[in-house]
Amino acid sequence: MAAIVSSRCLSRGLLSAAGSKSFRARGATRPYGTSKALNSGRVAVLLGLPALSYVGYQAYRIVQSSSPFKLYALEKEEVLEQADYLYSCGETEKLYELLLQYKDSEEAECLWRLARASRDLSLLPSTSAEQKRQLTFEAFEYAQKALETDEKCFAAHKWYAVCLSDIGDYKGVKGKIGNSYIIRKHLERAVELNPKDATSLHILGYWCFSFAELPWYQRKVAAVIFASPPSSTYEEALAFFLKAEEVDPNFYSTNLVMLGKTYMCLKDRQNALLWLTKARDYAAHTLEDKEMHKEAVELLKKLG
Repeated sequence: MAAIVSSRCLSRGLLSAAGSKSFRARGATRPYGTSKALNSGRVAVLLGLPALSYVGYQAYRIVQSSSPFKLYALEKEEVLEQADYLYSCGETEKLYELLLQYKDSEEAECLWRLARASRDLSLLPSTSAEQKRQLTFEAFEYAQKALETDEKCFAAHKWYAVCLSDIGDYKGVKGKIGNSYIIRKHLERAVELNPKDATSLHILGYWCFSFAELPWYQRKVAAVIFASPPSSTYEEALAFFLKAEEVDPNFYSTNLVMLGKTYMCLKDRQNALLWLTKARDYAAHTLEDKEMHKEAVELLKKLG
């Protein structure tokens, strides 16, 4: 499903129930994953940087240390800084190791980051199918705990929605579609709490797009299971994608592609060309960016 929501904002997700491409929740350099991302893959913390910051050094030192006391002696703000540094560098394993030591924390800011790190680890090509399943459910548990700890934390709502969608891959169609209502509810709450979070808006757009393009036969199946199955329109999806671009311009290559695709569905060739050209020219920093570049090029060819 929303994919039936992303450095990492597409290998499965909220579109699974709709039979569409799955969604990867984008990584970013800001604490909540809303800025222009520089997700450099397996960038080593001590290599490839002209000057290593104090925060970066501390993060590296801590995850290499065998003494958990050193980690717990740090202030919460320092740990979050170090976690965000590792995330911005694409150091998924080190980030997971760092935050896993806080799995029993009562701090929502630590827990939703751990949920995100668990999810990112599950998406790595080196992760086995069984590990992927375990990490997917683990991520959901951390997101759920973050939400229970602080209902007013917008990022907890966002990652709860994303992780709930992910576990839908291991549930039946009824479970996926049933959860879609809950997913949208939490995404809307995330936007209510933080209207400036571009990724929450983007994910809502993806949710709407997936149900707008749901084939008739899948709609029929959904109607048998639910008296009132989820539905949406391309116009609604477009509004969310445009709003995401408004609050954080050019923040995510996939948002640009989705704008182009939505305009294509609405038979607006001029605007489709505009956004797909932007997607084609977007500087590719991640594998996902490269995939979006390829898709944009193919769609532009179709438009002639």
